[in-house]
Amino acid sequence: MSTKKRILNILFWSVVSAAFIGPGTITTAAKSGAALGTELLWALLFSTLACLLLQEAAARLTITSGLNLGQAIVHQFEKSKAKLPILILVLGAIVVGAAAYEMGNLLGAVAGFRLIFDLPAWVLVMAIGGVAAIILNIPSLKIISTIMGFVVVLMGIGFLITAFLIKPELEPLLKGTFIPRFPTTNAAGLLVLGLIGTTIVPYNLFLGSGISSQKQSVKEMRFGLAVAILLGGLFSMAVLIVGTAVTAEFSFENLSLALQQKVGPAGKYLLGFGLFAAGFTSSVTAPLAAAITLKSLFGNKNPEKWQANSLNFKLGWLVVLLIGIGFAAVNVKPIPAIILAQALNGFLLPFVSIFLFIVINNNVITGTKTNPTVLNILMLIVIFVTLILGLNSATKAFYSVFLPTVSPGNETLWGIAVVAIIISAWVWFKGQKK
Repeated sequence: MSTKKRILNILFWSVVSAAFIGPGTITTAAKSGAALGTELLWALLFSTLACLLLQEAAARLTITSGLNLGQAIVHQFEKSKAKLPILILVLGAIVVGAAAYEMGNLLGAVAGFRLIFDLPAWVLVMAIGGVAAIILNIPSLKIISTIMGFVVVLMGIGFLITAFLIKPELEPLLKGTFIPRFPTTNAAGLLVLGLIGTTIVPYNLFLGSGISSQKQSVKEMRFGLAVAILLGGLFSMAVLIVGTAVTAEFSFENLSLALQQKVGPAGKYLLGFGLFAAGFTSSVTAPLAAAITLKSLFGNKNPEKWQANSLNFKLGWLVVLLIGIGFAAVNVKPIPAIILAQALNGFLLPFVSIFLFIVINNNVITGTKTNPTVLNILMLIVIFVTLILGLNSATKAFYSVFLPTVSPGNETLWGIAVVAIIISAWVWFKGQKK
């Protein structure tokens, strides 16, 4: 593979990094740095490696079988009574979740831009939404992915430069990266969950699988995807290090002031561009992921009606984009919708991992040998962690709506996770027996 082809391959797969490095990641990572210094870098390292493991399996599924993740799930449960509930679960969580988070992506991009230029928020929302629509209207998913990859690389370089200028101490940096420490406070525990949850995103698996192509070899895919995701994880770590500059209560304004004291006037511009780029790239990838999911679930019988330049595909991303623009333009925060999205994504995160585990081990679908044992063990570990993460998110969302005065116990979450992992293993072995 030539150097030029390698670079383009990395930029193409960087769309996955663009999807998980959004305003939520910037906020959570920077806040973690402000609250606990570099102690939680290990959580980002774990989530980056877990993200790579799942994304590689999803992309390899498409290359080896010709079916993306959504199509493989439909095929796996084609004759099952559970098909309809599974499709509703996947569709609802991905589309509703993407629409709710699109508002946050646009507002994050606006917040970054306004750190540099103080323009009316609604004007910026409309402008950013318009540019996102223009990019999404490009009929080639490869071109869209490459553009987003280029922007996210620029953003990451900006945060890396800022983190380097802060000059963090090397020993705490290495300890925080390679020695896991579990915080005792609830707030710190939520930061750990947040760092993992903002990196392992359910709709990213559909996005990565949907843009894969049988024209690319597994070896080429692995190289481009591994470099892109590892760089994305490194960029997220840089954001956490940048957050350590804040000594007062965390906010983007205080972070901007702290950076200006540390690195000079350039700090404000680096933060503003980084936050803007994170919000902008995610405002493109969230609607794109929703459209790809719709295509994978409903485009099997009439694939020509779900091509990237088709009306159905465009309507898929346009609805999500317009909902995000509508809420962001008036600065309304639809809390019930966001809570619902969190609950749906909380349920979806572990079960998409389970569905991926099942279909990647179905040699009728892949046409190859089942997943290697080592990868299966690693996937089961990740599934267990995502079960804890997902159930925690979903349970807290449920309690906040229906039982706001009660807090769920950790013993309950662990018990449910153990039961769920046993059930998922039983489903897989039953499928293997058949």
